[in-house]
Amino acid sequence: MQKITPCLWFDDQAEEAANFYVSTFKNSRITEVSRHQEHSPMPAGTVMVVNFVLDGVAFQALNGGPAFSFTEAISLSVDTATQEETDELWERLTADGGQPSQCGWLKDKYGVSWQIVPSVLGQLLSDPDPEKAGRVMQAMLKMTKIEIAELRAAYDAA
Repeated sequence: MQKITPCLWFDDQAEEAANFYVSTFKNSRITEVSRHQEHSPMPAGTVMVVNFVLDGVAFQALNGGPAFSFTEAISLSVDTATQEETDELWERLTADGGQPSQCGWLKDKYGVSWQIVPSVLGQLLSDPDPEKAGRVMQAMLKMTKIEIAELRAAYDAA
């Protein structure tokens, strides 16, 4: 059992967002939906908390009202194996009002920040040759979505 579970605070879109996330990531599902009861701060029957799993990691989505919003100070980092997976997640998470940013970062349509990071980036950046790693870093800093072929070209450049 996972000991620490991230909780995402939404105004009133917790169930919608959880459904979007489980449809975006493989091996994902909604595990429980809790609803407000009589004498709650919200109308009885409305969604209070949605528990869900994204590819083996448990999350909660809370309908907490408009008091708080997401910032880039925290993001969800996703390790991708291929350019195809990177592209698919990037397109899905930036769709319908999401916003691309720099260096593999984006905000989805709910304002949640994500990092879509091909695993090869870490491998290339940790190369013991500082020139190769430096070229990869410089290439990555110019990107929005991470492009594996461009990283490899920078790494292999003489």
